[in-house]
Amino acid sequence: MATIERVRTDLFRVPLQTKLTDSMHGAMMDFELITVRIEDSDGAEGLGYTYTVNHGGGAVATMIRDDLTGSLVGADADRIEAIWQSMWWRLHYAGRGGHATSAISAVDIALWDLQGVRAQTPLWKLFGGYDPVVPVYAGGIDLEFPLTDLKSQADRFIAEGFRAIKMKVGRPDLRDDVARVAAMREHLGDGFPLMVDANMRWTVDGAIRAARALSPFDLGWIEEPTIPDDLVGNARVVRESGHTIAGGENLHTLYDFQNAVRAASLTLPEPDVSNIGGYTTFRKVAALAEANNMLLTSHGVHDLTVHALAAAPHRTYMEAHGFGLHAYMADPMRVVDGHVSAPHRPGHGVVLDFDRLARTAAA
Repeated sequence: MATIERVRTDLFRVPLQTKLTDSMHGAMMDFELITVRIEDSDGAEGLGYTYTVNHGGGAVATMIRDDLTGSLVGADADRIEAIWQSMWWRLHYAGRGGHATSAISAVDIALWDLQGVRAQTPLWKLFGGYDPVVPVYAGGIDLEFPLTDLKSQADRFIAEGFRAIKMKVGRPDLRDDVARVAAMREHLGDGFPLMVDANMRWTVDGAIRAARALSPFDLGWIEEPTIPDDLVGNARVVRESGHTIAGGENLHTLYDFQNAVRAASLTLPEPDVSNIGGYTTFRKVAALAEANNMLLTSHGVHDLTVHALAAAPHRTYMEAHGFGLHAYMADPMRVVDGHVSAPHRPGHGVVLDFDRLARTAAA
């Protein structure tokens, strides 16, 4: 039996090369990366991480260091579900989601990586091994980009190998959104997969009105049209919009997804492995989607997520997120004709350059 010997948590502020914006979070100049490295009694190590945008990362890192590390050291590293349950109830009063599940996610991802390293098996195979080649789309964070920049970004995405793109909507005047989506559709051509993300900007009535105005443009889905807390309102949007409605990056527990599915308030679940509770919960949400005959997409941390979707027969496109860590990775994800391949390296296979992170982005 290998026990957890050491847990190291670090916080980095990673600058973005370009200022990114969406309708509710505003300008994003950097993101906070929280990493967890777990070493077992045999000397093997697993890596996990999560992130926040602009603010809040210190709280996540502190929660891991002060509230979780002491209970992790000495635990059987292979009993991931038992450790997950222990973390969940240890932090239950602290939130049941948000910072708590982000903290749990980073630890859980590190534990699964450690298990894959010990087994000398990539996680997508450890999870069941459906198909390592996963369709992927480029997620733009581009609400304030001028049209010329929006089109140039699309051209760069296509040159990089993407064959599906998501753009931001939710500008103050709906006519601007319609004009921008129309221009993007014309630029990409008929049949090119195009999705939009409102980042919760609209009211329920506003979302239905926007969805109807955007109906001529053959959208793959509309993401987060209104706040996720309003299950009844989102169910109205699903019924009356005529679109596939994606959501889930702001649903932070298995129970959030269960309630959303029961309420028919989304049609395309979109969990984020870095805030839902790690691989342990992501896979449970994937099973929930499959049991309800729903396709599955994802949000964020694509270099980690690819393993979970490579084990899911009902996956659709995986998001390649705007907060990529490619500049700090030994072997970043490569897109080939609209697809990525889950690595065959043990665990999740992500290797971060911590020296570079510390030099250029340490908080």
